[in-house]
Amino acid sequence: MSVNIRMASLDDIDDLVKVRFDYFSAENWEVSSEQCKVIETSLRQYYLKYLDTDFFAAIVEVDGRIASVAFLAISNKPANLSFPSGRTGTVFNVLTYPEFRKRGYATSTMNLLIDQAKKQNLSFIELSASALGKPLYQKLGFNETKPSEHFINMKLSLL
Repeated sequence: MSVNIRMASLDDIDDLVKVRFDYFSAENWEVSSEQCKVIETSLRQYYLKYLDTDFFAAIVEVDGRIASVAFLAISNKPANLSFPSGRTGTVFNVLTYPEFRKRGYATSTMNLLIDQAKKQNLSFIELSASALGKPLYQKLGFNETKPSEHFINMKLSLL
């Protein structure tokens, strides 16, 4: 069995699109064929523009098949006390296919992304953990955050 742990390149765009939709499926999200077309086009444009600049994907391959993947998107903002470098990251799409679970592959992808985040001088990385993923993230040093005492988180959906 050969295991390859690496960062994605432009040659991986088709696979990155596939694992994104596989993640939706794993979360039991319903995606209509119309949504699928729009999302696929947007993903391809995004990966072409941002891969290796403000977006990174860590991949574990076993015998040439993707076993596990995790994404890191970087945001640039004016620096403040909460993010002194002005750069933060969000981890998402952490996915290990069922037949490859409990082998440390998700840990490997996350460690690769954490190393990349440090190289990118990010002030912090954040994520939304599922119940299944929470122990992994805690083991890696992630802590639960509390809402800010000064601000209320709000969102306006535009699409």
